[in-house]
Amino acid sequence: MSSLTHFDAQGQAHMVDVAGKAATHRVAVASGRIVMQPATLALVEGGNAKKGDVLGVARIAGIQAAKKTSELIPLCHPLALTRVAVDFAVVRDANAIDCTATVETVGPTGVEMEALTAVQVALLTVYDMCKAVDRGMTITDVRVREKHGGKSGSFVNS
Repeated sequence: MSSLTHFDAQGQAHMVDVAGKAATHRVAVASGRIVMQPATLALVEGGNAKKGDVLGVARIAGIQAAKKTSELIPLCHPLALTRVAVDFAVVRDANAIDCTATVETVGPTGVEMEALTAVQVALLTVYDMCKAVDRGMTITDVRVREKHGGKSGSFVNS
């Protein structure tokens, strides 16, 4: 296993220098789930939540979060993202909503953090919009599912 790249030889945190890395097309896909009561899921599906279109608002929040990742994670590089897609799937038998974010750029560093941030903020937005009726919701299984591009090539999380 290689050393952690965000620390210099003296153990001090630093932003990784990516100036010498080639700009390549990079893609990352992350996913996560929010589990809730069946009645809460019915409110979301029916568009009857008090605060409005839960998944529509959460989608915009996830896209915005991906664009602001470098403002939230101290050592992330600000990136010119070429695509951010946030999608939801209702999983009735689990009383859950799955969120998947796909983020793309052409640049010298990957977009895994942007995809993870998009998923987390989208799911947090679902929680925020539904907490009045269900404070016991659980956000779970947030992970990078795959990434492509760059020197290290592709990674698919089984």
